[in-house]
Amino acid sequence: MYRICMNLLISCALGYMNFSCCELSDAARAKGFVYLYEVDPTIIESPRYATAENFVGKPLPGYTCSRIVITMQAAQALKKVQDEVRQAGYSLVVWDAYRPQCAVDCFMQWSTDSADQVKKNSYYPFVNKADVFKLGYVDRRSGHSRGSTVDLTLIKIGKQLHAVQEKQCKLTNGQQMAFLDDGTLNMGSSFDMFDTVSHTYSDLVAATYTKRRLYLRSVMEKHGFRPYDKEWWHFTLINEPYPADQDSSYFNFTIS
Repeated sequence: MYRICMNLLISCALGYMNFSCCELSDAARAKGFVYLYEVDPTIIESPRYATAENFVGKPLPGYTCSRIVITMQAAQALKKVQDEVRQAGYSLVVWDAYRPQCAVDCFMQWSTDSADQVKKNSYYPFVNKADVFKLGYVDRRSGHSRGSTVDLTLIKIGKQLHAVQEKQCKLTNGQQMAFLDDGTLNMGSSFDMFDTVSHTYSDLVAATYTKRRLYLRSVMEKHGFRPYDKEWWHFTLINEPYPADQDSSYFNFTIS
């Protein structure tokens, strides 16, 4: 109970918490969606797209409640991952899971606005924002909208999330890049950094960070998730209830 209460206090301090109006719709529940905390309240939630701390620079449409929504099947698999990483002294931190299609549409609109470069240094310093879809960092039809894809990382037990602090990190090629420190385990590049440095096997990061990425990947794979090589934080449940090849698998209900 202490651990759960601390997680809630951390989220409140970061401005993520808005639970007074949170009530998942009957339609969403009928499709098998749940709040992640209902399955495992020890998993730390840090829903970035409900805040302004993301590559768009503002809360995204469809995120009216700062909770992680996910399919029951994916949540149950994440619980198994959490049980294992806790034995190694870590906890999962989930940045995003189910993502409404209207949020994906917002990404598309953002990519066409060349005048908006507010978050370039933090998230896409070496990439033309118009190319993020072509390069595979964002998709016009996201697996997140099917509800069984997650963006996540690890944090050491005893450490706390904190407001993002922008620092500089040095890559193995000598380049400097922004690193957005939120208290989670340093994986060599920060969440949603659109660059080859975020590829799981990138040679731009030191071996220490590759080892951490591969540990996360191995535990996720063990419990039924498929990794995405271009983003070390991105995983999809292999036996997801809503397959990618069906139009009916993509949802647009609000996270509320």
